[in-house]
Amino acid sequence: MIELHALTCNYNEKVILQDMTLSIPSHVSILGANGSGKSTLAKTICNMITYHGKIIVDGKDIQTYTGKEKAKKIAYIPTKLDFYDEFLTLEEFVLLGRFSHKKNFFDYSFYDKQIAQEQMESLNIIHLKKHTLSSLSSGETALALMAQALTQESEIIIFDEPTANLDPKNSKIIAQHIKKLKQTHQTVVITHDIHFARFLDNHVLFLQEKKALYFKDDFFTDTTLSKLYGVAFSSLDVCYE
Repeated sequence: MIELHALTCNYNEKVILQDMTLSIPSHVSILGANGSGKSTLAKTICNMITYHGKIIVDGKDIQTYTGKEKAKKIAYIPTKLDFYDEFLTLEEFVLLGRFSHKKNFFDYSFYDKQIAQEQMESLNIIHLKKHTLSSLSSGETALALMAQALTQESEIIIFDEPTANLDPKNSKIIAQHIKKLKQTHQTVVITHDIHFARFLDNHVLFLQEKKALYFKDDFFTDTTLSKLYGVAFSSLDVCYE
């Protein structure tokens, strides 16, 4: 459960989200126009951006979590991997997800390494484990980011535009993996892809003019979409099955 109380976020002295109060009890897809604050909200929930108000995660103020406690509670997966050691292998990168679990000054345990292996196997990238991150394709990198988050064993996973810059085949692979994760994690997915959002079948949080509209159902109708986006919609189909 994620609760926002009078949340206000600024970026470069500009108010992006203002006085937002709502509860996110389950899986949610966050949609909205460019610049509406989707990524800002996701990073704020993870306490990565300064804000005013309160963010309560499972009954506890996010600011009172220690670094390791927060990592075990929430994992944030960025749109792309910008900074990394070009010689780091996929296996080493995924294993970093166990940092919040290992003892200080000790190496990763056999159990840590086993979990990393299992997650790479579950995402069908185990054959790439000795490859460097710089050698991976965009689709493989997206799966690497997901494998690290799953290795972290966080209860809530926030995906920031997970299908951005991916071709249809890789978008479908990512979409199917995320939908499967709903069985074991609370998922928060930021996306511009309405077909993807409909496939996930989450509640929808639509950001507009510094505010949020919450939909449990009736979002993916031609009437609602046309009103919110200001363009005509007709018979939206799902293409990720």
